[in-house]
Amino acid sequence: MLDLGIVIVNYNTRDLLRECLKSVYANKGDFSYEVCVVDNCSADGSCRMVRAEFPQVHLIESPVNGGYAYANNLGLRHFGFGQRTPDAERRTPNPEPRTPNAERRTPPCYALLLNPDTELPPTALADMLAFMDGHPDAGIAGPKLVRQDGSLDLACRRSFPSPEVSAYRMLGLSRLFPKSRRFGRYNLTCEDPDQLTEVDSVVGAFMMVRREAIEQAGLLDEAFFMYGEDLDWAYRIKQHGWRVWYNPAVTVLHIKEAASKHSHRARVEFWRAMSIFYHKHYAAETPRWQHGLVLAGIAVFGRLDLWKRALRSHSRRQQAQEAV
Repeated sequence: MLDLGIVIVNYNTRDLLRECLKSVYANKGDFSYEVCVVDNCSADGSCRMVRAEFPQVHLIESPVNGGYAYANNLGLRHFGFGQRTPDAERRTPNPEPRTPNAERRTPPCYALLLNPDTELPPTALADMLAFMDGHPDAGIAGPKLVRQDGSLDLACRRSFPSPEVSAYRMLGLSRLFPKSRRFGRYNLTCEDPDQLTEVDSVVGAFMMVRREAIEQAGLLDEAFFMYGEDLDWAYRIKQHGWRVWYNPAVTVLHIKEAASKHSHRARVEFWRAMSIFYHKHYAAETPRWQHGLVLAGIAVFGRLDLWKRALRSHSRRQQAQEAV
């Protein structure tokens, strides 16, 4: 039985994927692992690179870009996960390339969702596995993620986006009062980033998950195209009594939004994911008057965000044309 199955979802990030895989295979430690790269119909030669330079990788070439949750589920199923997935969480809207005999495979002790825009230090995998082994109540754990400039990637430890927590974020109160335990809960800016902390969720860029937690909660919900699926997974896993830990003893580089930085579709999906998460986990218990405010807030702030980003995109194009 494998100790660890690593799933990396790639979309047009060939060069970053190469560096990520180099860092994975440079990791040291007494554990067994395999890597599955799921390519979401890239057009940059990513698959050709993987076949040529990393023949030990199991490569799944999806014929469609089915989204982040869809692609991760392909990788998880390759490792044998999902055999006990609840029917409610098995949404498969796209054609699915199957791995022969995947259903008969014994899943690894742990699964790792890893983004291709991450680079691991040499003992990251061994250290995170040791942490999970030492915390049998941990369903999920994630490391400290840092950006290229050395700053903390705030998404690496989060609270669930309840209506209250999301409102503080949308209104800017979390930025005005980042150290407040009331207003700073969205990205837990009120907590010491170097302190081991139990959190609601870590980010899917590096999310290590215990086999038993996956068997109980099921796979990722493919209703989410990108964004929100990691939060939803953590929510469901915590409902089964597991804990989620942020472990800053391990630090991983995260280049961040390599495939989606200027993508209009990505921002649309961000706000759609917020709506899906709210309807799935909070709407039924939200008073009617507050329900209307939540939906209006998502609609208004989402459109403002898209409008501002469209203006910035237009400005960048104009500057590029003037520079020619």
